[in-house]
Amino acid sequence: MAFPRAYGQYNNSKIMTASPAELTLMLYEGAIKFCNIAIVAIEKKDVEKAHLNIQKTEHIIDYLRQTLDMKYPVAEDFERVYSYLSQRLIEANIKKEKEILEEVNGHMRTMRDTWKEVMRISKEQGT
Repeated sequence: MAFPRAYGQYNNSKIMTASPAELTLMLYEGAIKFCNIAIVAIEKKDVEKAHLNIQKTEHIIDYLRQTLDMKYPVAEDFERVYSYLSQRLIEANIKKEKEILEEVNGHMRTMRDTWKEVMRISKEQGT
């Protein structure tokens, strides 16, 4: 099948040419996507799929934490939020509770939407 390979090449190209801001947005989108998959898996009682996708979400949150530039005061705020989300994801994975994942997803959506707004403003100001 040529389509999956072409799609993979397109996605790879998209990542390789993205700005740091766009990459951050992609990470937020990925975390939301994997969290959504985990929620559906819990609803379907697919424990393995839920576990795998919660872990994927955790890995993204961990990566976002690792890439914080702590020379900016706002990074401490992000560190606290990411730490909280990581703790909630661990709890969600242990208990397999979709309500916890919905809470995490709500926070991730808010952060994503805020990030999109920052990108828009930055683009308008030419910075």
